[in-house]
Amino acid sequence: MKTSINFKAVKSDSETHNFRKKTFDYIRKDLTPKNEYWIEQKISDRIQKIEAYCKEKSGRKLQKNAMPVREAVVVIKENTTMLELQNLAKRLEDDLKIRVFQIAIHKDEGHTDKDTKEWKPNYHAHLVADWQDSDTGKTLKHQSFHYSKMQDLTAECLNMERGISGSRGRLEAIEFKIQQKEEDLKVLEEMYDKMKSELTSDRSHQLIVKENDFLGLKKIKTDKTIANYEKVFRTYKSTILKNKTDLESKSKQINELNTKVDDLKKQVHLIKNKNSELLSNPTVFASEKKKYLDAVINLVEKEIKFSRYRFPKVDRSDRETLISEMGKIAEKLSEENNIPFSAFNEIFKDFENSVRFLSLLRFGNENQNYNNEDIQIQKKKRGRRI
Repeated sequence: MKTSINFKAVKSDSETHNFRKKTFDYIRKDLTPKNEYWIEQKISDRIQKIEAYCKEKSGRKLQKNAMPVREAVVVIKENTTMLELQNLAKRLEDDLKIRVFQIAIHKDEGHTDKDTKEWKPNYHAHLVADWQDSDTGKTLKHQSFHYSKMQDLTAECLNMERGISGSRGRLEAIEFKIQQKEEDLKVLEEMYDKMKSELTSDRSHQLIVKENDFLGLKKIKTDKTIANYEKVFRTYKSTILKNKTDLESKSKQINELNTKVDDLKKQVHLIKNKNSELLSNPTVFASEKKKYLDAVINLVEKEIKFSRYRFPKVDRSDRETLISEMGKIAEKLSEENNIPFSAFNEIFKDFENSVRFLSLLRFGNENQNYNNEDIQIQKKKRGRRI
């Protein structure tokens, strides 16, 4: 399955749509609970922050035609996790300075196939990003190869095939359409030849109506004969249209199945190669393990910020409350992203991680000092919860 990412200027109703703040007629309400959301800051608040920073760094106001906040729609799989998207967000920031501060996974959009009546889901995610250069305060400037890099990062982080870019993709699409039209034409020609052969056979004579005239001679009744031929043509036309629709539906299903089979073959091949490398090379195993744990750490930090954003008035001065909330965060991330608890145990073994997470959850600032007594209690509680 191919993926793609495309950033455009954020729309005024972006948060309303992304976080389902109202009902839309093009979504399936029964699937909305499967959506996932993460937000670090509101768009309006982020824009104010960007404008203030621009004035501070450059001494000038942000240009009116600037697009400091942009939004991308990313094609995903049904089982794409928030962890993978957070990992993509981190790579976009590290490699291209694009800072994502909102993510919404949508699994309730799609359409019903008019022929098969089958629901065709449109799995995708919305990434809202800060497009300001943190060094200069100006809007980020990217070249064409940067946008190509975005596609590479997206495919890599989501374990999907990269979409074909540029004129090659358009050419393949045109060639595909031509092929489909040729197939349609072939079917119609076959039906026409069949109809023509039947009409030129003995059966066509059965459509001719003859009656005796007043002299007792057999004469063709033009009106009745024409009516018979029109009836036959209507029947054939209906049959042609039905066969054409059935053919299109079957061809579409076959193409979709072939695509899925190819995708699965590629995934199996990649997994086999990766597993072989992990089992035979201890250096690669250590590197992959660190990369995975770093991604989980990043996700935990994001979720802590999100938790503080959602529940800003919660009193976190009580140690029991703090430890309980930290445990719930770990449970939520484990369930939604298929993260084993052994990964959280590994992360919390690191004393610095424990201090940073609890400080971030309690004060909203990972640089705050957290007393040693709380750390020791947290370690004891960790054995029960995390």
